[in-house]
Amino acid sequence: MASTSGKGKAIFRVVSGNFLEMFDFMVYGFYATAIAKTFFPSDNAFASLMLSLATFGAGFLMRPLGAIFLGAYIDRHGRRQGLIVTLAMMAMGTVLIACVPGYATLGVAAPLLVLLGRLLQGFSAGVELGGVSVYLAEIATPGRKGFFVSWQSASQQAAVVFAGLLGVALNHWLSPEQMGDWGWRVPFLVGCMIVPAIFIIRRSLEETPEFQARKHRPTLKEIVRSIGQNFGLVLAGMALVVMTTVSFYLITAYTPTFGKAELHLSDFDALLVTVLIGMSNFFWLPVMGAVSDRIGRKPLLLAATILAILTAYPSLSWMVQAPSFERLLMVELWLSFLYGSYNGAMVVALTEIMPVEVRTTGFSLAYSLATATFGGFTPAACTYLIHVLDNKAAPGIWLSGAAVLGLVATLVLFHGNKHALRTAQAAGV
Repeated sequence: MASTSGKGKAIFRVVSGNFLEMFDFMVYGFYATAIAKTFFPSDNAFASLMLSLATFGAGFLMRPLGAIFLGAYIDRHGRRQGLIVTLAMMAMGTVLIACVPGYATLGVAAPLLVLLGRLLQGFSAGVELGGVSVYLAEIATPGRKGFFVSWQSASQQAAVVFAGLLGVALNHWLSPEQMGDWGWRVPFLVGCMIVPAIFIIRRSLEETPEFQARKHRPTLKEIVRSIGQNFGLVLAGMALVVMTTVSFYLITAYTPTFGKAELHLSDFDALLVTVLIGMSNFFWLPVMGAVSDRIGRKPLLLAATILAILTAYPSLSWMVQAPSFERLLMVELWLSFLYGSYNGAMVVALTEIMPVEVRTTGFSLAYSLATATFGGFTPAACTYLIHVLDNKAAPGIWLSGAAVLGLVATLVLFHGNKHALRTAQAAGV
């Protein structure tokens, strides 16, 4: 994997599973309303949607467990083997959601099986991002770690674009009634169809030289003890991640629901905005990852969080004053730039601050805790805040709070250089 082409192929192989994981999550978010009617019927549309979104968020509650157990497996048995295991679990959850009959056929068993599918997806996803990020960090060319690791998040954006384009096509071919009855299942079935190809791709992965060179492979007990000793660092890393997870799910998974339910835009307009935002994210992430290699992680983290605090709520307030496709796109393109700038530096920084012997577990636990407590519940939290505050710009409050946590975490991690986030040049890796 020493050549540029060889490393390019390795990046493609490792992020392929990341693509599937995010595709499944996006599809659920896109079709939350249809899923609510199928599995959570209720006389109250708000209650039905909230149950669907809560099930979406419940998958994130399994992420910390997946981070610990699957992360320990990867730190002991290797990056390649662990990433194959996570892909298998992810596939099982996808098949379950795609094929379970609705509430009218199975009764209460239907939503329970959907919940089980989401929990399986969440358990595997708990270590997927960490495993992929660590793999990319360990194969990176010296001085380009930020650029390499940024492709973990960039692959997610490819999934957003693909899911969005598929949604646009389905809304063109099928009527709203057909989409609500059965059309929403088509993207899940597409996900099932691409699983075999991704298995073949990921099985061709090589183990990272850095992991192969390690003499000691820690046991689960040793990993748990090390995580306990470094739990303050994990919590600081969790706060660092919150900004990324909240902004990402706000501008991608929640956009179709927000655009349709709150802004009263067409399904086509809301999905088209999501596609364009995925493209914007895909551009900014590697660009800003490379910038972080040049100027360091801290300047980007500080700039993005401060700008988010200052502009998130005002920009959404401006948008909801006169809802339109153009205003939604403009606001989300701005938030996409902030997300790309922050995430381009944050993910690689998180791989750098974790002790090497528990790098996957520590990264995954910090990321999973942030997603389980804040990011994954962003669609539900935004829906709730809009309802109780009677303010359609309320998601801006949620994002501003996440940015405050990111700002504090950056200042804490840099304070006195105790846990300084290294630039790739300074690290020499």
